[in-house]
Amino acid sequence: MPIRQKMYALFVLSVINFTHIVDSMIIMPLGDTFIHEFDITTFQYSFLVSSYAIAAAIASLVGIFFIDRYDRKKVLLFCYVGFGIGTLICAYSPGYYLLTTARFFTGLFGGLIGAIVLSIVSDLFTFQERGKAMGFLYAAFSAASAFGVPIGIYLAAKSNWQLPFLVIGGLALLISILIYFTFPNLTAHLSKIPQKVSFSSLTNILVDKNQVNALLAGFVLVMAHFMIIPFISPFMIKNIGFSPEQISLQFMLGGIATMITSPFIGKMTDKIGFMKVFVTVMTLSFIPTIIITNLQPVPVGIALIFTTLFFVFGSGRMISPNAIITASAPTSTRGSFMALKSSLQQLAIAFTGIISGNIIAIGADGKYEKYAYVGALSVILGIVTFYFIAKLKVAEGN
Repeated sequence: MPIRQKMYALFVLSVINFTHIVDSMIIMPLGDTFIHEFDITTFQYSFLVSSYAIAAAIASLVGIFFIDRYDRKKVLLFCYVGFGIGTLICAYSPGYYLLTTARFFTGLFGGLIGAIVLSIVSDLFTFQERGKAMGFLYAAFSAASAFGVPIGIYLAAKSNWQLPFLVIGGLALLISILIYFTFPNLTAHLSKIPQKVSFSSLTNILVDKNQVNALLAGFVLVMAHFMIIPFISPFMIKNIGFSPEQISLQFMLGGIATMITSPFIGKMTDKIGFMKVFVTVMTLSFIPTIIITNLQPVPVGIALIFTTLFFVFGSGRMISPNAIITASAPTSTRGSFMALKSSLQQLAIAFTGIISGNIIAIGADGKYEKYAYVGALSVILGIVTFYFIAKLKVAEGN
């Protein structure tokens, strides 16, 4: 495929990631709004966050048996249209239980988006090119933080919490039309898989120690990353004194910073090796994690320094390991591997939401307590990832 067409596909995938990430992230800065408007506990809120991830895990598990058997474009389009419709349903959900159900429905489609996007990137770019491609792809996370989430918070503040979901859902359906007419068909992988549906793809993954270690690495990596995320914004509002506008600034500064650093980390991954970059960035990420979860009332400017550092190193520690994780599976089972990886990682997000929701409590003064325990657990999990990432090898065909 010509390089121009590859870069166009990467751009479209980044736009898809942008809307997908804004949708998944917007729940968190609005957490304090949901807790008070629906009069729910921290555990109920964490279940609202986790409902999407639970559904996504189920969908990704089912996807193992069909994701490699169709044109990548068709799978992407099917998932993205369903995601857009589900997000629109969220916008018209009037209460906690209906919204939780709508988030679950959205997750059934959105759960496979990450898997199919990574599969397409892995198909289009060689392992030597993948760090840079991953950096570009993860820059969409930064853009979502810098622009998408602040705009969503602004819309919610000026109107209601439903409006951001309405905008995201509408954009997803418009982008789906663009995909249908302009995105390239991707069928090269079809010649390398058996014609009949069977458990062979799953079996081939589970008997390969390298792929199993890659799955475990991804699972623990996501748990370490998401452990403190659901309660960052509620904590900053109640314990530090942030206003909704300052929460927007938190995401904007963090997003702009990672837009600059993510491509650089991707390039360094290709240049000096994924393990050196990963160990460095993961270790640095422990500093803002511990500071944020133990933070006492400080000037907003000081708090924003630490949240920005968390965005930079939190996002950065996902780039280099994903370059090797995606290269741990051969082409013939890559889509199935990515689907299983996505399923496990969505389960990790669900687990972290439920775990943190059970640890954190709201005190009599309305402030969040025991957040420091969640931060310590995040660091421990981050240390565990060193073991799994160090064991990974590049599979044939990469």
